[in-house]
Amino acid sequence: MKTSFPLCVFVLFWVTGTFSQTKIIFDTDFGGDADDLGALAMLNHFQNKGEIDLLAVMCWNVEKYAVSAIDAVNTYYGNPDIPIGLRKDNPHETPWNHSKVIADNLEHDVTHNNAPEATALYRELLSASEDQSIILITVGPLMNIRKLIDSKPDAFSPLDGSELIHAKVKEFVIMGGNFPTSKDEWNFNGDMPGITKYVLENLTLPITFSGAELGSAIKTGEVFNDLPKDTPLYLGFFHFSKHAPWMNHLFKGKIIDNATFDQTAVLYAVRNGLGNYWHKVSDGICVADDTGGNIWKSVTNSNHSYLVLDKDIPQMEKELEAFMLGDF
Repeated sequence: MKTSFPLCVFVLFWVTGTFSQTKIIFDTDFGGDADDLGALAMLNHFQNKGEIDLLAVMCWNVEKYAVSAIDAVNTYYGNPDIPIGLRKDNPHETPWNHSKVIADNLEHDVTHNNAPEATALYRELLSASEDQSIILITVGPLMNIRKLIDSKPDAFSPLDGSELIHAKVKEFVIMGGNFPTSKDEWNFNGDMPGITKYVLENLTLPITFSGAELGSAIKTGEVFNDLPKDTPLYLGFFHFSKHAPWMNHLFKGKIIDNATFDQTAVLYAVRNGLGNYWHKVSDGICVADDTGGNIWKSVTNSNHSYLVLDKDIPQMEKELEAFMLGDF
């Protein structure tokens, strides 16, 4: 569902020709850590407030209920028509994932069986977009991006995948790695050896990294204990707090604060926030290894940069909670 804008906004656009929404594709491993849920809630609020045009959500996770939960969240926030693409593979069920509890309790139409394949949806959307018009956000392992890079010309575009990405994406925002160096990080690993290394070696467009060290410093979630129990944020964060293997030993009947890895990437992609939330370290490239590690190598005139938090952490936590709740 596209947001309806006041007539005055359209008049301003007609007179000045300067109004435009940020066009975003969000690629997520939804269902494990609840930060993906928080990030998706933020994107829905930005969509409803007219700040972005969320072209699609792509799902890396092939857990049986992941795409249904994504659709349920979008539908809850009034955006049931946002396309959802899926990395096609044999589905599995993971009880500690919070997707099923959301899908079981909230309306949705998309399932693992009827969701389109992510690469085809990527190619369709990119080919229909203006050049250098899209911000691509990934908050999970990068297999969907590798498949897109390797894709061949088709009915949607005469360009191969790499050419299509470089033509249409103006900035790639990656939540992953630790900066300046790390031995192993989940999004850079994903039990897919070499996946991040391959993607980074085959893309030359601007890439901004929101590293795990950024999100791990900012904890949110306990505020959702005050929400109605039939809301996505309550359902997902409660189930996550109770059942996630790295959280359940702390569970005492209420939602527990958790790291905000993915929310920080979304906030940068939509609001930028340089000079307010964080600053960038540039003049280098992120070099990934085969096992989820990375180093920052000094290089002049590079297209890579990573974010360093500047804002007071308690204030940052409050602001991210407000973005997830739509109170902005």
